[in-house]
Amino acid sequence: MFEEFYGLNTKPFTKTPDPKFLYFSRSHEEALARMQYAVEERELILLTGEVGCGKTTLTRALMDMLGEKYRIINIINPRLTPAQFLRTVAKRMDIDVNHNFKDDLLDAIYEKVYQEYEAGISCVIIIDEAQLIPGKDTFEEIRLLTNFQLDYTNLITLILVGQPDLKRRLNHKTFLPLKQRIGLFYHLGPISGDEIKNYIEHRLMTSGRGNMLFTKEALSAIYRYSGGVPRIINSIATTALLDGFAKEVSVIDEMLIEDASRELGLNGYREN
Repeated sequence: MFEEFYGLNTKPFTKTPDPKFLYFSRSHEEALARMQYAVEERELILLTGEVGCGKTTLTRALMDMLGEKYRIINIINPRLTPAQFLRTVAKRMDIDVNHNFKDDLLDAIYEKVYQEYEAGISCVIIIDEAQLIPGKDTFEEIRLLTNFQLDYTNLITLILVGQPDLKRRLNHKTFLPLKQRIGLFYHLGPISGDEIKNYIEHRLMTSGRGNMLFTKEALSAIYRYSGGVPRIINSIATTALLDGFAKEVSVIDEMLIEDASRELGLNGYREN
């Protein structure tokens, strides 16, 4: 709608987890580095972050970086019973899932994982929205996957991605056996105030615009109202662009950001 007016090839502030739009803030860069290390060492890592901070986009970026020597299993809806979880993993590994018992499924998965390890292929299982895993029994099946080891190496990388409640949940003594298997923890924070300009510029440049479209005051207002959360930044910026297009304004100023934030009901983010 507004792309041609503002010299853009595509919408710069969409909410889809497109890795090409990923801006590597200090926190995002560190999170990706931790996940890469977990893949190299075939570790279990727990990545947490508030809603809209870019966790899913980071996992997509990681998946794009991994080559043909990796089998990636990305589970985006983990509301699964233990049997459903194991069947999902088995299906994604092209295993015949006509097994009646969980032990049979585990054995079949282990055999496949070992065969692929011998062929130089590493298995990476990413469980997004892991806070939605329904009960401790499914978490126990995840823990059992960490038993896939040789004397000198693990055979599977497991990446648990979720909201902060996931870490608090795993602190309960019920989940101690799983928590002790987690080799890496990282909490993904929001974009800092001094990074907001670079974030906006990156999004605009990726969409085809070579110069800044937002005033300095507008950028400060975006940070005030968003708290540095990428998804909220994108919502504010998109709404402001739509308003600016309707008013035929060539530059997005602070007033447009104020109006967009009120429209989105974000007054609570404003500093007093």
